[in-house]
Amino acid sequence: MAHLELMADVDALVERLERWADAAPDWRPAQPCKALIRRLAERLDAFRLRIEAPLVVALLGGTGTGKSALVNALLAADVVRTGRHRPTTTRPTLICRTDLGPELLGINPESVDLVQRDLPALRNLVLIDCPDPDTTEENPGETDHHPDSNLARLRQILPQCDVLLVTATQQKYRSGRVAEELAAAATGARLVFVQTHADVDQDIRDDWRKLLEERYAPERVFRVDSPAALADAQAGLQPRGEFAELVDLLTRQLAGTAANRIRRANFVDLLTETLESCRRRIDDAMPAVVQLRAAVEQQRSQLAAQLARQMRSELLASRRQWENRLLGRTASRWGLSPFSLVLRAFHGLGGALAGTLLYRARTPAHMALWGAVAGVRSLQKRSQQRQAQRGADRAVAACWDRADLHKAAVILDGYACEAGIDRQGAAMETVTAEAQRAGSAFVAQVADQLESLITRLAGRHAGRFTRWRYELLLLIMLGWMLYRLGKNFFYDSWLGGQELVELNFYVQCAFWLLLWCLLLLWALTGRLRRGLRREIDNLAQSWNDPSSLVGLFARLEADARRVEQFRRELDELEKAVKTI
Repeated sequence: MAHLELMADVDALVERLERWADAAPDWRPAQPCKALIRRLAERLDAFRLRIEAPLVVALLGGTGTGKSALVNALLAADVVRTGRHRPTTTRPTLICRTDLGPELLGINPESVDLVQRDLPALRNLVLIDCPDPDTTEENPGETDHHPDSNLARLRQILPQCDVLLVTATQQKYRSGRVAEELAAAATGARLVFVQTHADVDQDIRDDWRKLLEERYAPERVFRVDSPAALADAQAGLQPRGEFAELVDLLTRQLAGTAANRIRRANFVDLLTETLESCRRRIDDAMPAVVQLRAAVEQQRSQLAAQLARQMRSELLASRRQWENRLLGRTASRWGLSPFSLVLRAFHGLGGALAGTLLYRARTPAHMALWGAVAGVRSLQKRSQQRQAQRGADRAVAACWDRADLHKAAVILDGYACEAGIDRQGAAMETVTAEAQRAGSAFVAQVADQLESLITRLAGRHAGRFTRWRYELLLLIMLGWMLYRLGKNFFYDSWLGGQELVELNFYVQCAFWLLLWCLLLLWALTGRLRRGLRREIDNLAQSWNDPSSLVGLFARLEADARRVEQFRRELDELEKAVKTI
């Protein structure tokens, strides 16, 4: 059950990794990350094969460091050929029990020489005697990169090992070639360090440990005499000293059920380093993506500011049409009152004139005159509406000047190229199509905002306090005139014996009443005009926000967001690895 749970955890995590890699954006640094995840998934197959297999221990060291002698000592038998000063191992030698084979360990049989023995030490261990990484090839044509070279064979076998038993001597512990191969193979393996030739060499473990601590954290460095340990075993004696401790580490502490823990830890280490490699690549490229996002916002802000200025100018140029609509909306919300009649009469003066002509029409000529006036008025209204709409369209057309769009596209193309993102989003045809869609959406948004603005202003200026103020001022004039007329008719002519006022007085009253109404209308329309201009200025300020043109450069922005999401998902994967 522990094995099943382990494999379930690993399978779930690798599945998440593969989904993450498959969903990678079209971004240059994401391609090597996808390749790394594919390689990691291939290693998982070998991990599954070896979950029940014995611990695979590879011996790595320079020429003449006693790897083969240590193998014989660990097996308590002469199994492989030894040589203290010359290389004796040119191909990896795999030593295992008779019921095992390279295939069951996930190892290519053609890459190793197989030795099968029924030895007690091989019950829970598989040993691999590796070729020397610092050996000069016998065939001059076989370079280090040749598939049949020592290094090529070594690099093929080391990733399949659970434990690397690194050997060194007084002469070889500073070998740069061995250090290079160890650094390449250390990820995904448990490291054990052994100084051999203890019978002839001085103790160099302190110096060696200082070198190792620069990159690794060795728990302990063993010092053994392999020929003496083999002689003890052949004489039937138990292992002694540090060799006994090394045998105990390999056969009891690391082998058996502990082997699965080692493989699990090794695989987690491999996962961690793979994700760290991906993160380094992504983090190195992320500043360019951030600069691209900033450049998109900057270009969008500039075009939004230009559009806001142009739209404000067009709206102010056609403000009479908007003022007329605002006045009509205010009059409709005013209710039924004396001043509302004045407002309606002023707003519908053209309609009232047309109605009067129709009422007084007596001949076909009169009817034709009424039709002409009504037609002219209808045409003027439609012309004003079309003019306002054309003003909005002109503002958008002025904003999307091809030269401005081309300049923005060239700038963003440079940032996209540097960030490694698909440059099609900065192509002129893409930017032009996005600009057209963004412009249409912006015009629709402005129309909705103006309609909402007129409704809000009409409600504000048709409030109770405003209505009663204008109604009171009109009623004062009407009351004063009615008082004068009533006093002259009822009191002066009946009781005072004075004559009734002449018609001229009524004309003057009508004149002053009209003048007073015009004065009130001037005050109200001026108030409406100022409020409308102030609201248009506020709207123009809001249009400076780049969010008003979200459809512009949308493809580039979407690509950059996918990259950022790709980076955030990597953070989540790294957290998931730590919980295994």
